[in-house]
Amino acid sequence: MTLINWADGLEGFLDISGKSLEYACFGPAPTTAPTIVMLHEGLGCVALWRDAPAQIAAATGCGVFVYSRAGYGRSDPTDLPRPLDYMSREAVDVLPKILAAIGPKQCILLGHSDGATIAAIYAGSIIDHRVRGLVLMAPHFFTEPQGLAQIALAKDNFDKNGLKLRLAKYHQDPENAFIGWNKVWLDPDFEDWNVSEVIDYLRIPTLAIQGLDDKYGTEAQILELENRSYSPVDVVMLADCGHSPLEDANEATIAEIAVFSESLWKIEAGQGVPIS
Repeated sequence: MTLINWADGLEGFLDISGKSLEYACFGPAPTTAPTIVMLHEGLGCVALWRDAPAQIAAATGCGVFVYSRAGYGRSDPTDLPRPLDYMSREAVDVLPKILAAIGPKQCILLGHSDGATIAAIYAGSIIDHRVRGLVLMAPHFFTEPQGLAQIALAKDNFDKNGLKLRLAKYHQDPENAFIGWNKVWLDPDFEDWNVSEVIDYLRIPTLAIQGLDDKYGTEAQILELENRSYSPVDVVMLADCGHSPLEDANEATIAEIAVFSESLWKIEAGQGVPIS
């Protein structure tokens, strides 16, 4: 795998497992600073992170790498129908190749919703000493009735209320993006989906951020993480915040990410472990 020729503001495409995936880089290169790798939500992409990657790079001093998974943004469409274990496959089959292309010395995986789940599965399934911490925003480890109800509502909005047109502003194939996500979550067999066991294998600090008004997931997801994790878990519950902390509580969320990041590198420096 050829390493990305990193530059602040660089945009490009990676060929990963036969799919062209868009990416963007912010801040310092992996050769000079730790890297934060951001994994988007179930209907997210590079563009939908908006200013957050640049803001996080500025707040932490880390490089920030964002990419759109297959089916999203300007990346190639995903193959449909998606398997019910698509998040696990993204974690163990695709993310290792992404990290190989970045070449970080130390990194944090920062995920939102589906992306948070993928990050946790990776850290709980693959031994990778470069990954020093996790930031999990609105993660889900199992399904909840209220979340499934919201996803069913999203289907109605896509079919009847203009969601398809809104998604077309960000995804070159909005139908592929939406169906690839929505059809899995509404599959009757997916009601029993549960990946909580990966938490048992986490050996790195985690920052968990959850909005108190999140309609897609409840505090039960965070409690599962706290109760099962072997390593420290810092929990931030945000008032007046729904499913998207970086949108609903931008300043508070970025401040928490910066504090968490700084604490990781201070711990490493105190142990005599180089951070670059």
